This record gives sequence, C-alpha cells and structure tokens, in this order.
Amino acid sequence: MSNTDSSEHLRRESDGQRRPLPQTEVQQKQPESGGAMAAGADSSGAQSRQSSQSRGRGSSRRRRARSPRGTGPPIFFPAACGLLLAVLLFYLGRLSSSSCSTSPSPSSIIIPSQIYTPSQEPPIIKMSNQEQTFIAVKPDGVQRGLVGNIVSRFENRGFKLVAMKLTSPGQAHLEKHYEDLNTKPFFAGLIKYMNSGPICAMVWEGKDAVKTGRTILGATNPLASAPGTIRGDFALDMGRNVCHGSDSVENAKKEIALWFKPEELNQWNHHSAAWVFE
Repeated sequence: MSNTDSSEHLRRESDGQRRPLPQTEVQQKQPESGGAMAAGADSSGAQSRQSSQSRGRGSSRRRRARSPRGTGPPIFFPAACGLLLAVLLFYLGRLSSSSCSTSPSPSSIIIPSQIYTPSQEPPIIKMSNQEQTFIAVKPDGVQRGLVGNIVSRFENRGFKLVAMKLTSPGQAHLEKHYEDLNTKPFFAGLIKYMNSGPICAMVWEGKDAVKTGRTILGATNPLASAPGTIRGDFALDMGRNVCHGSDSVENAKKEIALWFKPEELNQWNHHSAAWVFE
C-alpha cells in the first residue's frame, strides 16, 4: 500500500465516515482482485476435478471388487421357491384325493322324482270324515265292566257312535265272523270263549276310523301294547284281550253288515264335529 493510500485511509477513519473511493481507484483495484479471484477459482476447480476423479476411480475399483459376490439372485431363493412349490403340490394332491373319495360315483346318484324342500308344504292326504269301523267288547270286557271306559276312549278322541247293541250272537254267527281263522289250532277255543257271554257290538265313525281305532285298542298281545291303549291298560293275556277292532276298511264293511242291519245304523249330526274336524 502506498503512502497516499494509507494517508487516505487514516483520514477516513478520523472523520468517522467511509467515503467512497474515487472511480479511478476502484477501476485500478478491480483488475487486481478479479485476477486473484480467477486464479483462486482455477486452482479450486482443478483440485475438485482431481478429487472427483480419484473418488470415481476408487468407487469403480470397489464395484469391480464386489461384482463377483453381488451378481445374480441369492443362493437360498431358488431353494425356497422349490420348497414352496412342493408344499403347494402336496396339499393340492390331498384335496383332490379327498374330494374324489367323498363324491359318489355316477352310478350311486339317486334322483328323486320329487324333491321336498322345507319351504314347501308336505302333501296333505285327504281322509273321509265318514269312515266307519266295527268295534266289539268281548265277553271278558263286558264281565269286567269296561264297556263305559272303552266308549269314553272313542268319544274323547272325537269319534261319533253310529250303532251299539249288547248281543249274544251264537256259534254260527261267531264262526262266520272268524272264518279267516278256521284253520288255526286255536279256532275252537276262540269260538267257545266268544260265545261264553254277551258281546257289546259298536260302529264308530270319523276320520281314519279303522287305523285310529286299532291304535286306541293297542296290539293284539296285551304285553306288547303301549300304556294308554285299552289293551295296554286293561289286559294281560292274548286269549283275554278285552276287545276286537276291524283291521281294514274292507273288513270293517263286512263286519258291520254281519252284525248290524242297515236300519240299525243311525245317521245324525254330531254337535261338536265342527270343533273336531276342519
């Protein structure tokens, strides 16, 4: 720095003000500072290029060094894929075998003519409310005073009494009644037993009277009859089973015609029929 510059600097500090330098001085100083800055920039650029080149060479050497280990997928990946495929095929094979074993063969498939579903109403079989059956209280039942109890069973069930009589029919009549059993070894004893006293003969009318009447009587063998049936409650021996009932609609018609005349059958309206039948 020249003496003139130093004196000018001291003068500005003493005055407490920073006055701008003359334009000529600024122009003289700019080339010097610009040159210095350019030189510094050139040197720093050269250094940065050298460092980047050295880093590039180092990274390329590292990549070349690591490339043998990093190429291709990991070794365990193909093994894992193969294991997964084997497990999948195993379970698929089990599923297919189980479905084949549980599914019926085409020859065993049964196709019903009509498939019933819960949403459908079951078929309704219309039965006549005028069906009649023949019921007889045998001599042992009459002697034991069971006629009233037997009548009450049928009345309580809702059947209508059409005909009733207490009669002693005789041997010929009884043999005709049991003619389907005339070849049985017990036939003679049965006729003697039935002819030993009066019989209470009845005709009952109602819906499914024959089948329901047999159910009310119980099994022919009293020991096989359920409690609540007439024979289940009042009989122990097959030869003294209290009562008789028609076993079919055809036999009921034959027996009614044998025991009763047409004019003995009373046709009347049961006042409670509307409360028993729809």
